[in-house]
Amino acid sequence: MIEPMSGSTSEFRLVVLRHGETEWSKAHKHTGRTDIALTAAGERQAAAAREVLAGLALTEPLVLCSPRQRASRTAELAGLTDVRTDDDLVEWDYGDYEGLTTPQIRESAPGWTIFTDPVPGGESAAQVRARADRVLAKVEPELQVRDVVLVGHGHFSRCLIARWAEFEVREARRFYLSTAGISVLGHEHGTRTILAHNLVPATTEGVR
Repeated sequence: MIEPMSGSTSEFRLVVLRHGETEWSKAHKHTGRTDIALTAAGERQAAAAREVLAGLALTEPLVLCSPRQRASRTAELAGLTDVRTDDDLVEWDYGDYEGLTTPQIRESAPGWTIFTDPVPGGESAAQVRARADRVLAKVEPELQVRDVVLVGHGHFSRCLIARWAEFEVREARRFYLSTAGISVLGHEHGTRTILAHNLVPATTEGVR
C-alpha cells in the first residue's frame, strides 16, 4: 500500500536531470557503483541540457548531485552552479549484475527487470524506495521557497519520478528517461503531478 505524501501548494518545481551518455550506458550495461566518464556524445548532451534548463527559467534553484563523475560533469556542462553533492542520489546498486546487460542477466534469470526482480548482492526495491523517499522528504521544504534540481542516474531518477507521483518503485519502468533527459515535477491543485517528462533538445533526440 502506498501512503499519500504530504500535500503542498508550492508553485516551485522539482527538476530531475539524468547524466549524459557513457560507454556503458551506450552499451546498455547496468552502471551503478562504477565511476565512469561521459563520452564525447554525452558531453554534448549535457551541454545541450543547458538550453532546456534555461527554458524552464528556474528560480535560484537548489542543485543536488550524485557524487559520480558522470553526474557532476553533466551538472557542470548543463550550466548548473552552487552544486551540492548528495550520496542519496547515486544509482541503484546492481550488486552482482554490475556491468551486465539485461539480456545477459536473463540468461540465468528469465524475464528479469531491475524494477520487478531481485538483485543479488545489490539493493532491493524496498531499499531504493526508502532512499528515494528520503530524497523527496529532504527537498520538500525547499520547494516552498525555490526550485530544486536533482542530477543523477537513469534507474534511480525514474524511481524518484515514480515516488513523487505516489507509485511503487516497480512503476518506474513506465518512465523511460533518455541520457541527459529532464523530467519536471510539480503540483496541480495541491496534488503532486508530472508537468513534463523526458525533455531533450531536438539535437539530441534519440541519443541514449
